[in-house]
Amino acid sequence: MLRTERLVLSRLTKSDFNDVKKLYMDQEVRKYLGGVIEERVLLAAGEALLLEEGSHFWIVKEKESEEFIGMVSITNHHDGEWKEISYQLLPEWWGLGYGTECVNAIIKYAFEELKLPRVIAETQTANTASCRLLEKVGMQREKTLIRFNAEQAIYYRPAGES
Repeated sequence: MLRTERLVLSRLTKSDFNDVKKLYMDQEVRKYLGGVIEERVLLAAGEALLLEEGSHFWIVKEKESEEFIGMVSITNHHDGEWKEISYQLLPEWWGLGYGTECVNAIIKYAFEELKLPRVIAETQTANTASCRLLEKVGMQREKTLIRFNAEQAIYYRPAGES
């Protein structure tokens, strides 16, 4: 379990499915993430996520209310070389600094606990809020590419930099 000033991040379990489903069925959340996912597909994918070697998934709750606000992860990136940080928050929690807070927490975990030399993040360049968040947590844009039929930006941050 990870704690920040306002958040509690706990390891994803099967019992979190109904909360996680809210993210994957929300059109605003999924706008830059390939669209809404059907429940049966999500259930099958969720089982695989829990078993994925070397991956770490957390649900994010607001500390005071214990309300589910999103999910963050550290997983193997598509290119296979580096670990990728990912995040999804429900829209009602956007713009309040929670994204920055939970991403900072998992970056710290990646460097201090997992001893990773570098982390990356990938987001659509059209998702300007996500690009700003990544820059705010000290990540730098490394390159852009076309993947999933959209221009993607790859951001990175080496260990020891803030």
